[in-house]
Amino acid sequence: MPMSPTVRTCLSDAGVEYELVRHPHSHSSTETAQIAAIPGDQLAKTILLEDEQGYIGAVLPSTHHLRLPKLWDQTGRRLSFADESDIREVFKDCELGAIPPLCTAYGMKTLMDESLSTQPDIYFEAGDHETLIHMRTEQFMRLMEHAEKGHFSK
Repeated sequence: MPMSPTVRTCLSDAGVEYELVRHPHSHSSTETAQIAAIPGDQLAKTILLEDEQGYIGAVLPSTHHLRLPKLWDQTGRRLSFADESDIREVFKDCELGAIPPLCTAYGMKTLMDESLSTQPDIYFEAGDHETLIHMRTEQFMRLMEHAEKGHFSK
């Protein structure tokens, strides 16, 4: 599967500059960073969370772990990890596990860990396990302008 149509439309509408980085098929964000030869801190991974109010996408560096209690404090919501079936339903045009950080394009709130803003470049999934999108951080921050920022990973 090439770049997801939703991601392509979002990037086009935002008018951001980016490049596609192809790499051998990978199964995790850690493996993706290794085989694509990029720093793991620059690879943004997205985790789908949910509660009775709906879904939220949490975006953080691939080298970090989500700290749910921090997120609960920040949002005032008791979010938990979404089920695999929910991920498939929400990100219909993406392969499972290749979730892009453009959650607003999929109709949900986005939370972004501020540690990503300190990186010179950002990479993220294009919707499959063989393509990354690479852009300068200032371009990524334009995409994340509506995301709620915070510190919820370590």
